[in-house]
Amino acid sequence: MAAYALPQPRGHNIDRVAVVIPAHNEDRHLGRALRAVQRAADALNRLRPEVEVGVTVVLDSCTDDSAGITARYVAADPRFGVVEVRFRSAGASREAGIRAAGIGVPRRRPPGKRWTPPPWAGRTWLANTDADSQVPESWLVRQLEFAEAGADAVLGSVEPDPEGMDPELRRRWLERHPFEEDHPHIYGANFGVRASAYIAAGGFPKLAAHEDRTLVQNLRSRAFTVTATDSMRVLTSGRTQARAPHGFGAYLRTLGRHRTPGAAE
Repeated sequence: MAAYALPQPRGHNIDRVAVVIPAHNEDRHLGRALRAVQRAADALNRLRPEVEVGVTVVLDSCTDDSAGITARYVAADPRFGVVEVRFRSAGASREAGIRAAGIGVPRRRPPGKRWTPPPWAGRTWLANTDADSQVPESWLVRQLEFAEAGADAVLGSVEPDPEGMDPELRRRWLERHPFEEDHPHIYGANFGVRASAYIAAGGFPKLAAHEDRTLVQNLRSRAFTVTATDSMRVLTSGRTQARAPHGFGAYLRTLGRHRTPGAAE
């Protein structure tokens, strides 16, 4: 295993935020998702105008109007950018978005050499959400508050959108996922991480699903501080027609079929 230096001391100020949003044929939800992220960026810029905010939308194998919706935001707001890929993989798409923002895990390192993340990485925060989700206006403000209090990663909570969702399925989900601090859940739709910790932990693996869980496991195994909170809850689609075979929608479908499902999200 490669040797890593610890990142810069925890708790110092963040001066850059990179938001990454992967999308695969999400034109039904993408407009609302981008507007919500834009509002969160506006809120942060009002409170902390010195913080640079960039939003990268990663269009993965899209054949619908996701590109057109994204293009309108890119044209109107210089904070927005777009990358087009053909991975059909949430993990690879997230990693591509982070690289497009100028942040990435080195592909090659001299064997046996100690490698240190660049100095700016401790001051850069990576905020991840999904194209079928709507973040609250305080989303980025809260993440930076946790980061500057010492968190290396923040696990937010999600709530399935009741619109169009079977009420009994939603009741079952809420029963198994109470809204509370220090919750045990990991959602790619609401996940932030310090860039230096992300790099040191190896970044998002190129997996079709559960790339977020794998990264969090790697962060915890390296003794990074991971905080879970319900104070910046994200509204996400309650659909059961899953985009990823083992993602959130697939879990909801399983929950709808079985009174006592297996492992929860």
